[in-house]
Amino acid sequence: MSESPGSTASAPASFAERVRRAPFGGDLERGREAADLLEASGSARDLVIGAAGGAPFLARLARRDASWAKTLWACAPEDALAALLGEADRDWETEAELRQSLRIARRRVALLTALADLGGVWSLEAVTGALTGFADAACRAAVRFLLREEAARGDIPTLDPERSGYVLIAMGKMGAGELNYSSDIDLIALFDQDRFPASAIGSAKTRFARLTQRFCRILSDVDADGYVARVDLRLRPDLGSTLACVAMEAAERYYEAMGRTWERAAHIKARAVAGDVEAGQAYLKRLRPFVWRRHLDFAALQDAADMLSRIRAHQGGAELAVAGQDVKLGAGGIREIEFIAQTQQLILGGRDPGLRTPKTLDALDALAARGRISAADRDALNQAYRGLRGLEHRLQMVEDQQTHRVPSAPEGLERISGLSGAPDVARFEAETRVWMSAVRRIAAPQLDAPAPAAAPALAEAAALLPEPGRAEEIAERWFSGRLRAVRSPRARDSLERLAPRILRAMASAPDPMRALVQFDRFLSGLPAGVQLLASFEANPGLLDLLTEICAAAPRLADLLASRPGLLDAVLDGDFYARPPQLQALIAELEAALEIERQRTDADYERLLDAARRWARERRFQVGVGVLRGAIPTTEAGAIFSDLAEACVRALWPIAIAETTTRHGPPPGRGAAVVALGKLGSREMTATSDLDLIVVYDADLGAQSEGPRPLAAPQYYARLTQTLTNALAAPTSEGALYEVDMRLRPSGRAGPLATALEAFRRYQREDAWIWEHMALTRARVVAGPQPLREAVRGAIAEALAKLRDPEAVRRAALEMRAKLAAAHPTAAGRIWALKHGTGGMVDLEFIAQSGLLTAGVAGVGGASTIEAFERLGASGALPGERAAALADAYRLQLGLHQVERVALDRPVDQGGAPEALRHVLAGVGGLEDFPALEAQLTEARAGARAAFERWFAEAG
Repeated sequence: MSESPGSTASAPASFAERVRRAPFGGDLERGREAADLLEASGSARDLVIGAAGGAPFLARLARRDASWAKTLWACAPEDALAALLGEADRDWETEAELRQSLRIARRRVALLTALADLGGVWSLEAVTGALTGFADAACRAAVRFLLREEAARGDIPTLDPERSGYVLIAMGKMGAGELNYSSDIDLIALFDQDRFPASAIGSAKTRFARLTQRFCRILSDVDADGYVARVDLRLRPDLGSTLACVAMEAAERYYEAMGRTWERAAHIKARAVAGDVEAGQAYLKRLRPFVWRRHLDFAALQDAADMLSRIRAHQGGAELAVAGQDVKLGAGGIREIEFIAQTQQLILGGRDPGLRTPKTLDALDALAARGRISAADRDALNQAYRGLRGLEHRLQMVEDQQTHRVPSAPEGLERISGLSGAPDVARFEAETRVWMSAVRRIAAPQLDAPAPAAAPALAEAAALLPEPGRAEEIAERWFSGRLRAVRSPRARDSLERLAPRILRAMASAPDPMRALVQFDRFLSGLPAGVQLLASFEANPGLLDLLTEICAAAPRLADLLASRPGLLDAVLDGDFYARPPQLQALIAELEAALEIERQRTDADYERLLDAARRWARERRFQVGVGVLRGAIPTTEAGAIFSDLAEACVRALWPIAIAETTTRHGPPPGRGAAVVALGKLGSREMTATSDLDLIVVYDADLGAQSEGPRPLAAPQYYARLTQTLTNALAAPTSEGALYEVDMRLRPSGRAGPLATALEAFRRYQREDAWIWEHMALTRARVVAGPQPLREAVRGAIAEALAKLRDPEAVRRAALEMRAKLAAAHPTAAGRIWALKHGTGGMVDLEFIAQSGLLTAGVAGVGGASTIEAFERLGASGALPGERAAALADAYRLQLGLHQVERVALDRPVDQGGAPEALRHVLAGVGGLEDFPALEAQLTEARAGARAAFERWFAEAG
């Protein structure tokens, strides 16, 4: 467990009484403001002035949590920490409460820990113990909450979260109780397959993978209250081929057959932290033979030296400059101290259990006690470790960033030297250089590994990039033995031939270093590399395409890293052609499913996998086409929608067949699937979800005839759930689409499937105006033709209803206000394309409310641009204004299409890759990105003015 600070027998003194030092320098005005807010006096006031003056992040925390923070001075900091950990580690009723409470606790732990660190109140062990203690508590609370939800649904074999078989293993600094101030938390999620019958292991793996992804979002999402922790799952076994949660048996097989030295070293610090800790401890016990070899494992020393020397190789020389230095990875840095300890532990720990400690300083003590290092070297490394870790914390608390690099600019150096308590920069640099020199002297004998064979060519190619040293370091890491893709001799030989060409290709990108970093992520994520590297050698165009993707589209690059087989599609002759029309796509997918049905081991899940592979390849094709301009953004929405509709149309009969097997054929006339939202209006993007409702036609008393018959309402609810799972459930091939059914009658409170007459009655008598606005995009996409016509008729009847225009606008304006309140940060951001002021949602509200009030909604899923055309033709909007609004929507939807292809999440485009900025400018028909922003600003201003004019009567 992580160390809890201040665990002394007697009650510790108050925070204010224990402040021993205060930082020097900083923005005194900002610091005094914070000190006044916190009502700090005496030495505590000096501490706050220096802390907030030197670290803007701490100043913001002080302002935000002043009422809590000013109570710190009179209490013991250990008591304050215990209260925060207790609050975090509670059982919460709702996810919203859990998220908010953990974020508030995280902010307060960050402020408390920083002040205790800067003020000399806590030691390094107490600081890292406090940070780890909070991470542990947050993980426990989140996992308990999620497991209780699973248990309530009957999806795990026990109601006790601590006996579920699911566990999180903390790795790295979290596992050792040594978290730094703004650290990622490295976790491996596992489940004990022996807790489940063989037939349920597959579904358990899927459920626990989905639970793990939710856990990551709960901790990592950034909202108005901040975030809890950035979660990194990349240390899990067989990264490129596994889901977010791995069966323990599969993990053990992987480590036994393929585990590398770096994975053994990582497990020195492994610790079960949340969920079924007992199962996790048993798993780690079974893994001991992998980590701790019975023989003296001197080969591990060379492996570790190879990795670390390549990290250091680009530094060169004996001079250790502090400014601009990476205190973690640079020469004489923290990583070298950790490697000194860990390599000796791996060599000797199999025979000496006393060396099996996760904490770096404890390991150094144990090595000194056994004569493996001298007492003097132990003391020098101890001092350097404490000093460099303290410096690392100060670098990170400036802006809560996971950085390890000392600033180069004079003002940055002054800030950090002040936070470090040094009277001037010269003293700060001198002391830091002493630590680094000592580490380098002690580590040098272990780090005399030769450079890779490709080093001369790499150095020549790296010189073409803006940061040659960093580029060479990245490329040399590819030969470290850590990357699974290049472990085989054949893959390594291929990469040695390719590496200089790769660097030259990246140098040609608009932002070379960004492209190289993304390529490194791609290569690091590959499950295997021989075939792909051979393809690059045989088809240079593939490498050019990958360079382009790495430069402009991190999302596509990450997708390729997890599914490198997608590049095979590029070699097809029609890859760069526009995909075929809907009916041809349906036929193509049906053919792929039929091939799967012919397999002797064909089953339901294999059909779902086949659909996922087909859709992923086609969506990748469209994404590349949008990125390269081969597919106009004006056509992308229809193509993405056709792909989604093809999946719904193809999987609907499969869902019916699966339900029929269990409960008999559908009673009555069957059911129809209605698409709303972006699928209904054929405006989908690369990441859109599916808004669906299911309408059936059967007497409520009718019952299916099968092994387990169900009444019609229950039958069609089960069929709907089967379709939803067929589309959304993650299989070994991932998920197809997220499915949202909240637009069904009565929303979450209503049944999953709605009877036709109940649908008609609801739309006629009970539906809200905003629900009829949503119906303007409705299209019936699957089901028996007579029923599809009947559902269309019900929709047409609802849309033809006479309405008071003022009432429609007032209701729409109220709903728009609710959406704005749900996205408070979007209003003033130019690149908040969807929810921002004058953005797509504003335009959609004009279009949809206008269709209702003008009586021109029709049936068949009007797009927003089609809606403006109808409003202009009918006179509901002046023709010129309707055309301008259509143009504003067309521009923003086009930019949105590119953004969703290229990026994982919407971001302000000022931070987008340069190559992506060029693509975005092209959407507006411009060469210059600032000109695009001016065009976008003007379009949004006009859209917002039109919005306010349109809704003025309801205002």
